[in-house]
Amino acid sequence: MQKKIALYFSLFLTIACTNAFAQTSPVKGRISDTKGSALESVTVKVQGTKIATASEKNGTYTINAKINDILEFSSVGFESKKIKATTTTLNVVLDAITSDLQDVILVGSRGIGRVKTESPVPVDVIKLSEVGMNTARMDLTSTLNFVAPSFNYNKQSGADGADHVDIGTLRGLGPDQTLVLVNGKRRHSVALVGLFGTRGRGNSGVDLNSFPQSAVDRIEILRDGASAQYGSDAIAGVMNIVLKKNTKEWNVTTGIAGYYDKKFNTYQFKDKNDYLTENPVDGLTKQVAINKGFDLGKKGGFMNISFDFLDQGKTFRQAASSDIADKDGLPTNNWRQGFGDGSMTSYGTMFNMELPISGKTKFYAFGSFNNKSSDAYAYTRRWSAKPNRFPVDQQGNLIFVPSIMFSSGSAAEGTLDTSYNPHIQAEIRDLSLAAGISGTTSGGWDWDLSNTIGRNDFHYYGNGTFNASMIASSDKTSFDDGGFYFFQNTANLDLSKQFGTVNNGGLKLSYGGEFRTESYGINKGEFASYMAYPNNIGLEQAPGAQGFPGFSPDDEVRATRNVAGLYGDVEYTPSDLLLLTGAVRFEDYSDFGSVSTFKSSFRYKVTRNFNFRGSFSTGYRAPSLQQINFSNTLTSFSNGGLVQSRIARNNDEISKLAGIPALKQETSTNASLGFSWKPLTGLTFTVDGYSIKMKDRVVLSGLFLASDETLPVALTNKLKTMGVATAQFFSNAVNTTNTGIDVVIDYQKKISNTERFKILFVANFQNIAIDEVHVPATLNTNDYNANTFFNDREKFFLKASAPKSKFSASFDYTKNKVSVGARFTYFGDLTLTGFGYNGDGINPEVPSDLDENIMLPEHFNYKGKMTTDLYMNAQLSKKVSFVVGADNIFNVHPDFAVNPQAKWWAGDNETGGPWDGVQMGYNGLRLFSKLSFRF
Repeated sequence: MQKKIALYFSLFLTIACTNAFAQTSPVKGRISDTKGSALESVTVKVQGTKIATASEKNGTYTINAKINDILEFSSVGFESKKIKATTTTLNVVLDAITSDLQDVILVGSRGIGRVKTESPVPVDVIKLSEVGMNTARMDLTSTLNFVAPSFNYNKQSGADGADHVDIGTLRGLGPDQTLVLVNGKRRHSVALVGLFGTRGRGNSGVDLNSFPQSAVDRIEILRDGASAQYGSDAIAGVMNIVLKKNTKEWNVTTGIAGYYDKKFNTYQFKDKNDYLTENPVDGLTKQVAINKGFDLGKKGGFMNISFDFLDQGKTFRQAASSDIADKDGLPTNNWRQGFGDGSMTSYGTMFNMELPISGKTKFYAFGSFNNKSSDAYAYTRRWSAKPNRFPVDQQGNLIFVPSIMFSSGSAAEGTLDTSYNPHIQAEIRDLSLAAGISGTTSGGWDWDLSNTIGRNDFHYYGNGTFNASMIASSDKTSFDDGGFYFFQNTANLDLSKQFGTVNNGGLKLSYGGEFRTESYGINKGEFASYMAYPNNIGLEQAPGAQGFPGFSPDDEVRATRNVAGLYGDVEYTPSDLLLLTGAVRFEDYSDFGSVSTFKSSFRYKVTRNFNFRGSFSTGYRAPSLQQINFSNTLTSFSNGGLVQSRIARNNDEISKLAGIPALKQETSTNASLGFSWKPLTGLTFTVDGYSIKMKDRVVLSGLFLASDETLPVALTNKLKTMGVATAQFFSNAVNTTNTGIDVVIDYQKKISNTERFKILFVANFQNIAIDEVHVPATLNTNDYNANTFFNDREKFFLKASAPKSKFSASFDYTKNKVSVGARFTYFGDLTLTGFGYNGDGINPEVPSDLDENIMLPEHFNYKGKMTTDLYMNAQLSKKVSFVVGADNIFNVHPDFAVNPQAKWWAGDNETGGPWDGVQMGYNGLRLFSKLSFRF
């Protein structure tokens, strides 16, 4: 009996000690992907229990488990694994799910990354390695225009500064109503504010081509209002540029592309001397992109560096004939002989790095430098039309400069005319640098302290032009016209913590603050660029550099402001079926006041593969320093006299006399409702409807005349005293409603280990309505002035910020080492107008070609058009791939900017050319090839 008791007692002690050992020796380890990179926020769970944890930033985890327990490892974008814990140290490698990996998103949530179909708001994820290589488009902005459903961009011509900077928009709103982040940090905008010939007139925005495309891994486009989460500018949504982190490899890509437009290239008119021309293939573009990653230390640190060089030539386009009876013919264009894209040379570098300091803390930094030199032609100067724009001698006779001027057969009655085309050149430098430290406290709080600076300098030069008021002088043909700059410094502190288990009653709490300093300035040009030189012989030649007069001392300004903000953000998952989010934000601006916004969203899993989602938010956008402080005085002649036209800054005395109030924030309410559905492996549907109601949008007004006796006497007298003939203003003038539906269908099929097939369909259907125009009482003296404030032409331009519909369907088939693909992009119809017979843009009408007594509406109806892109990508070896293809292979162009029954009025549009900057552009078929090396 005693022996049995001793045996049972010994067995009890053995079991107790074994259990005690298991309880006091938790399982630990590191989780990584197949490349060895640490995986954060991987869920680790003991099978059959509620015991769970998540991996840290460095991939490590600790869980209270016993030997021989089954541990479950799961994370979005990776295959789940179940592993028996046979030791107390268990390192795990998870395999990526190829079809889902690109769908893991970070933007729109301060929690862990989610598959985009699990997000409560719509997000596009665009992998540049997939879309950037297989197209002739070698810049980021134009590439996105063809792959993102709600992103729109139109190349400008004859638009002064907008010819040199390419700015895109989301959901038909303004370019400065989209917030751009890089690695989650705010990106600065350009110094330019669009004024002439451009969409988004009166707006600034972020230049997506101001850093190397080779540095970008993917782009996350949050198509939903997010001011409460990220701050001002996020009314239309957020674009997050995620930089590459790869190490070891060199990646070098070289490319060449050119437009081959046999129909509208002016090369066919080279013998007539009517137009500027180049070659049968123009717009020749050459690119070199280099990317390399390096390991830093032995704890997962890295440094990734990129360098891009891009050189793009000019294009020249006109109608196919001068016979108006020809459907492709228009009258000879003698007012814009150099219509087309400007040339551009750009080079830049960017780095991205992380360096672990300890197991739970790391230092990170990224930054870029870019330099862009561009050259575009202004409107043609013709001696027969405006001799006061030419250099003349003491008797008023033309001084002919052979290197700049030429004779063409475009004058009336077949006689030769002398003309020249001023060059508007720009030198644009862009600099950014972000640095920070992030980590996790012993209490489980994630923290991130960072500072980001950015500066954009935009400087104008005139070349091949004259200051005609310099009588008897034609030697000075180049001018420094001055320019402007924008600087931004942003400091952030962000904290967050996950309470409970994700998707199982957990709560993610985030809060933080931001302090931002901004400054803006205008620098005057050289004296000769803006000066009206006097003479005593009665000649009234136009002062200032023709094409783009320089900024005068009256335009110089230095302005700064500070912005302080606080936010709070929660994500609650009462179960794996329901996700609820909420965010509030308060920001105070030193120059115009305070604003508060909020946002709430949800996602409910109706079934395992069907999610219902929606959001509601308020938004705001502070008026930019550019809008508040920009001014420019242009000197010109009116009714035979020397006059000046002024764009008045917001606090200018002229603006106050006109009753223009101080600019305030634009506000919005955003609502969205949609679903995501994954009926089959590899097949995903997302459909999201939205409504964005905006109040007090900042726009640039029309021109008001000093000679208008219906305006207040104090205003007109002030204009006359200043010698100013016209004035226009920035104002919170327009309320709009944007409604639409976004559709994304993604299908990927792996047929075998060497064969796969992909289809991606993206579409946007939208409508823009102008609800109200706020005309200051001082300028609302009659119907004509009320319409002048924001005329019919401007209304059409605002509503044409995006086509009524746009979709893209891309197909890619790969077998062994060769991929072939096609992309079909449809740009829906839109309507613009000309200035009209009266030149005021109010109910614009022009005479018919058949009877000048019959007036016709000057509406430019751009019908829907589809472009087709084809490519082949061949893997020549493990380290070399070759791509060849054509964009817009059928050479499709927009319809002409003219009423077909009033062709003699062709050119009465923003660009002065056959087309406005719309839809797919006007350059036609583009051939390309690229060669990529990895070593």
